[in-house]
Amino acid sequence: MKMKSPLVRLLSIALVLALTAAPAISQAPPARPTPPTRDPHTPGYVAAKELPDGTNAPPDADGNFILGPTHNPAPDMQPKDSVPQGTVVEFTMNSADSKFFPGIARDPNTFGTPDPTDPAKLIVTTSHPAPYTRHVAVYVPKQYVPGTVAPFIVGADGPDRALFTALDGLIAEHRVPVMIAISIGNGSGDAQGSERGLEYDTMSGRYAEFVEQEVLPLVESQAHVKLTKDPDGRATMGGSSGGSCALIMAWYHPELYHRVLTYSGTYVNQQWPSNPQTPHGAWEFHEHLIPTTPAKPLRIWMEVGDRDLYNPNVMRDNMHDWVVANEEMAKVLAAKGYHYQFVFARNAGHTDRAVKQQTLPEALEYLWQGYPIAGAKH
Repeated sequence: MKMKSPLVRLLSIALVLALTAAPAISQAPPARPTPPTRDPHTPGYVAAKELPDGTNAPPDADGNFILGPTHNPAPDMQPKDSVPQGTVVEFTMNSADSKFFPGIARDPNTFGTPDPTDPAKLIVTTSHPAPYTRHVAVYVPKQYVPGTVAPFIVGADGPDRALFTALDGLIAEHRVPVMIAISIGNGSGDAQGSERGLEYDTMSGRYAEFVEQEVLPLVESQAHVKLTKDPDGRATMGGSSGGSCALIMAWYHPELYHRVLTYSGTYVNQQWPSNPQTPHGAWEFHEHLIPTTPAKPLRIWMEVGDRDLYNPNVMRDNMHDWVVANEEMAKVLAAKGYHYQFVFARNAGHTDRAVKQQTLPEALEYLWQGYPIAGAKH
């Protein structure tokens, strides 16, 4: 047999090393399996009231409700010439100007791999500093009196035109207070290693502090409004990781926010980088934080779909079922005596648009229960 030259042997060794290292730590996420349809009466789920098809839960009732399978838009989700129309002021924010979020990104078509020593951790090596531009849209209702202090709602993944339309009708009907809506775009990407994931899935007060110190002053100056400092007049909302972010904002800063609205909240293990104080990310809300912490002054509206997400990535840690996560949230909120309303939507996927079109006006009305509304009927 002919012996290989030293150069050939070196090239062969280099090729073997390259091939064994190639898959390494980060890789493209596998195709997501179709989530199974869950039955709201599954053993272990919360007991919930079945609603007639096409109807919503009462806006003044706490507890658990099942709606669907039909999801028709609520009347207030349709623009009407007969109600006063708010104005929308828009501006952008650059990462270079932020001391809280200077910007990161994960390389395209990469994700990560579970830590071999801990399946609850995801190792991501393709995340790096990167700039972003953030879009912000501010809804100012026609009824707002310049110079007065107003309540407001902060929403994730903006601009949210559906929210602005709903508020036009609800404010005109005196079902919610005359409020400002601040719809903040994310810093791009999704999940672990991305700017959006860092902002929305991190279990800390950092995002609320970013909003307070960097976004709200711009809102006041750009839209010429004054925002209340009263936490009872401040709400947060969002869907998916934007939903868990909404609760994170209020949980870590209840002196800033008392009202939370979430669609398909990502109360799962998606935090990155890992934090030993909350090693399971937002799964910790129902696993440890809410059960072991004295009740906070929060009012919460939540929704999940029967075909919501289930293990959408490479982790198999039993902490990536959105339905179970939201069901567990309802359990622990009830046990601690919170004012909350939980809606399980039949025939609905993740952050289902039709469900939002059906429920958003009622959800907002529930959210603002107990807050003074000028001209409201009592």
